[in-house]
Amino acid sequence: MNAAAPHPVDPFAPAPEPSVRLIPLGGLGEIGINMMLVEFGEDLIAVDCGLMFPDDEMLGIDYVIPDFAYLLGKREAVRGLVLTHGHEDHIGALPYLLRDLSVPVYGTPLTLAFVADRLREHGLSEKADLRPLRPRERFELGGFTVEALRVTHSIVDGIGLAIESPAGTIVHTGDFKLDSSPIDGEHPDYHGFAELGERGVLALCSDSTNAERPGHTRSESDVGQALSGLFEKARGRIIVATFASHIHRIQQLLNLAARYGRKVALLGKSMVGNVTIASELGYLTIPAGVLTPLEELAELPAYRQVLLSTGSQGEPNSAIALMAAREHKHFRIEEGDLVILSARIIPGNERVIGRVVNALFRLGAEVLWEDVAFIHVSGHASQEDLKLMLNLTRPRYFIPVHGEYRHLRAHARLAESVGIPRERSFLIEDGLGIELTKSSARLLGRFPAGRILVDGRGVGDVGAVVLRDRQLLAEDGMVVVALTVDKATGELLAGPEIASRGFVYVRESEELLDEVKGAIREALAQRDPSVPFDRELFGSLVKGSVRRFINQRFQRKPIVLPVVMEI
Repeated sequence: MNAAAPHPVDPFAPAPEPSVRLIPLGGLGEIGINMMLVEFGEDLIAVDCGLMFPDDEMLGIDYVIPDFAYLLGKREAVRGLVLTHGHEDHIGALPYLLRDLSVPVYGTPLTLAFVADRLREHGLSEKADLRPLRPRERFELGGFTVEALRVTHSIVDGIGLAIESPAGTIVHTGDFKLDSSPIDGEHPDYHGFAELGERGVLALCSDSTNAERPGHTRSESDVGQALSGLFEKARGRIIVATFASHIHRIQQLLNLAARYGRKVALLGKSMVGNVTIASELGYLTIPAGVLTPLEELAELPAYRQVLLSTGSQGEPNSAIALMAAREHKHFRIEEGDLVILSARIIPGNERVIGRVVNALFRLGAEVLWEDVAFIHVSGHASQEDLKLMLNLTRPRYFIPVHGEYRHLRAHARLAESVGIPRERSFLIEDGLGIELTKSSARLLGRFPAGRILVDGRGVGDVGAVVLRDRQLLAEDGMVVVALTVDKATGELLAGPEIASRGFVYVRESEELLDEVKGAIREALAQRDPSVPFDRELFGSLVKGSVRRFINQRFQRKPIVLPVVMEI
């Protein structure tokens, strides 16, 4: 039988529409590990590369970073990585990516300065290809043309991105708010976003953090006015804890100190480092004679002192926590001190901060935080600001990003309220890609997008099993059983000897441990002597007998480690 003739190509059939794919590796479904891939044909770019701090269940874990497997598998297609701003949840995972991938990294000067500082800590400075850009600058990355647009946020030098492809323009806002009176006079680029809307935006990816908050987000300058009133009334020392990256907040505090005749000392490595970097780049203006060394500040009267510190989240080794515990080597909290925690309390830190606040009160300080005084504003857009961004850009498709699922859902509803049909809003989460053309959109299958745990120098070597063991150790402790046996017969020659950590105090529990030893001997006595000795089976028998005894007696399940020595 002859093969069928191929169907002739219809010369009048329309060519398939070009398509662009968006693949989130982090930041959609949680706050942190922000990373979005944009793919067209054989070209791929990444937006941001952040980390996340561990929750209470991740015992011993230092950081959480995205799974880079898909990106590394496409390394030949990667044209560049573009950063929206310098917060850790957007740049913190870069050192772990750049170990395995050589790629140009684009960002504004302050963002890249923070990146360079972290890369030096990881010994990657020489390997990095950092390329500075400015707002309204356009540059090409493969088949993409990228334009940076200024936004305001709780860190200076933040940008949104317009990513042009043959399929259309993707607008990624980065983290933003629409501050009409920014401290540095650099307003959000309303005109730029409006121009994009006039030309046509295929899809808008917009910050959803505050999508549940009604109204507008207040200006940073409003916080400055409130802080001014506190400085005016304070009669003793002022101690302010804030994020070291919040350069505008730091600027206002330095200005207030100069206005009211006070000197400022910096506490915390990151605070000193970020102030130095920002001042060298011209983003921070330090009033003459305001900054002074810690030792010299301590010699001044209390009414002339301002301490500017990290530790707004109650971190155990921060200056604020050490002062609360009366362990700081230079300063002690005294009656009349005013402590201002000028930062948002990150969910999950309430208990830790509560302990620090209580300790400060006991020492005689007056303490102010977000719940009791106006000393902080968010860096993220609230509902009316989000609506304005939607109306400026007028996207065909809308993808809420940067937030937990409830934030994404609330943002999608806002989009519907300003006229974007429900079927053109896509609630996607990490690993669920979407393919867009000028006339269609479809969800793609799942992509690798798990969480990689960083523990010390180990990256990805701690998984669910290890975390479960750590949880068990924390809850019920550990029992170690050491025995010596005849490897030929399996006869018990010595032991069992028992050591315990986190279960009972051995010296006060000798009778209990004797009972445990008895349970082990009883279990071993029931072993069939005709069965050849097997170390693993022997250890399992010991472990089972100990766990059964302890569970029946105490309703606990410690980790049991049998140590079997063969002679």
